[in-house]
Amino acid sequence: MNKTININLGGFFFHIDEVAYQKLKRYLESISKSLSDDPQGKNEIIADIEARISELLSEKIADARQVVNEGDIEDIIKIMGQPEDYADAEEAYSDSSYSYSRNNNSGKKLFRDGDDKFLGGVASGVAHYFDLDPIWVRLGLIALFFGGGFGVLLYIILWILLPEAKTTAEKLQMEGTPVNIDNIEKKIRKEFTSVSEKVSEVANQASEKLKEGANEFSDKMSKTFSGKTKKNNGASDFFDTIGKIILSIFKVIGKFIGVIIIFVSAAVILSLIIGGFSVGSLEWLNVNGEFLSYPPFFYDAILPKWLLTLSMFLLVGIPFLVLFVLGLRILSSNVKKLSKATSLTLLGIWVVSLLSLIFTGLDFGTSHSNYGESTDKNDLNIIANDTLTLKMVNDDTIYYRHNLRRSTYKEEVEVNGEKMTYSSYVKVDVRKSNTNEAYFIIQKESRGKNKLSAKNNAKKIKYKYEIVGNTIILDAYFLSEYRNLWKDEEINVAFYLPENVIVYFDNSVKNFLYHVDNETDIYDKDMANHYFIMTEKSLKCTDCEDEEIEEVKEVTEKNPSEIKEKTSKETI
Repeated sequence: MNKTININLGGFFFHIDEVAYQKLKRYLESISKSLSDDPQGKNEIIADIEARISELLSEKIADARQVVNEGDIEDIIKIMGQPEDYADAEEAYSDSSYSYSRNNNSGKKLFRDGDDKFLGGVASGVAHYFDLDPIWVRLGLIALFFGGGFGVLLYIILWILLPEAKTTAEKLQMEGTPVNIDNIEKKIRKEFTSVSEKVSEVANQASEKLKEGANEFSDKMSKTFSGKTKKNNGASDFFDTIGKIILSIFKVIGKFIGVIIIFVSAAVILSLIIGGFSVGSLEWLNVNGEFLSYPPFFYDAILPKWLLTLSMFLLVGIPFLVLFVLGLRILSSNVKKLSKATSLTLLGIWVVSLLSLIFTGLDFGTSHSNYGESTDKNDLNIIANDTLTLKMVNDDTIYYRHNLRRSTYKEEVEVNGEKMTYSSYVKVDVRKSNTNEAYFIIQKESRGKNKLSAKNNAKKIKYKYEIVGNTIILDAYFLSEYRNLWKDEEINVAFYLPENVIVYFDNSVKNFLYHVDNETDIYDKDMANHYFIMTEKSLKCTDCEDEEIEEVKEVTEKNPSEIKEKTSKETI
């Protein structure tokens, strides 16, 4: 039967048997002796060690009625370690029948770091846990904030759930350092040294301020008694106070500007990252079509698109990264500025990116500087009184279009495994032939760095037509090389007909007719589904008279005065 003792250890009560109590007492006394030569922070070190032992015993004791035995104390000493680095402690433990080994378990626990915080120390605590610099965790939280406000919610949740590391043992656990007497002592001595340095620094600053104040007071008093005191001392003090107030206002404004710079630069950098990742991943995965939209100068460029995309990302991102660091430095003096090597490296990368885009832009400009054309003449077996029918068709297997119409917009298509440009910018015109021959001209237009290059680009445009009897079936589109996506290319088809030749415009042609001259000035779209005969000057509709009469009747019934006015003007 062993005698039990009630003890208060670290603010908690424990039931401990006499043998275990003696062992624990001897252990704490040995630690105390090892600290006797340097009493700085001795009481706090002992208190922290007792608190840590109390915490470990609480984990072992499941029931408040349970008694701490000798085995429990031995386990605690194995965790805490023996004070073998101190001569006094070695003598106390050299004769023991048991030995102690250090526990190198450095398992970390998640705490809030109250010594390095902006708000609650969450970012710094998480950084300790994952062995990161706190600035990267803060950047991640800001990125999550712009990604839908999750950063704020996550920060608040962690602030509520995570305890703050207040005791030395908790700070060591946060850093992943074994909680034993050696580390506790080192941590406390380090904090004492840091505090003493800060106190010394503040004392020196206060001393300097007092000396300056004394000197200033001495100067004023000497001037007063020497009769050289200025009469406007009151006004000078007033303006000095106003200056200090203005300076304080500017400091507040500076902090506000710093916040704005951080938010704007972080938003831009995050947008660039998301956009660059999306475009880059789609490009590397060979995803074509509508998902990717590059600037015009990316096409027909010597440099690859991925390199130009990276250059644009760096050109915009690097200045905003510098602004972001500047904003952080405005808000906190603890943030270090970029090193000289880093600054020069970023500047070099930015200059290279700028030169790459300038070079590509100049190359794009020169590739559009000259106009060129390619013309093909085709004879028609058409004579007077013959009827020529014009139709337009589209190849829906290349690009489906429900309604055929002329458009400057171009599409990226794939033809026989080759990436090409699809365009419907085709103009159709009918004119009077100066000879008795009927023919039509297909004119292809493009641009290039010089006349010859532009002409060659025009020749490469693919445009087809088909002649079936007296019917000409024209393509409602043309195909060009993919690199010419942003070049001004078009097809002009002009029919030259002799006198008395009749032409019929199919409904499919109405949206492609372009300034077709006719005697009654009928709009191009209204010429569809009608027959026109070529006169000495231009076309004349042969089946539009009935419709015109009906229109005149309708106008007369609605507004007779308008008809009279028009008739009188024609008479004059």
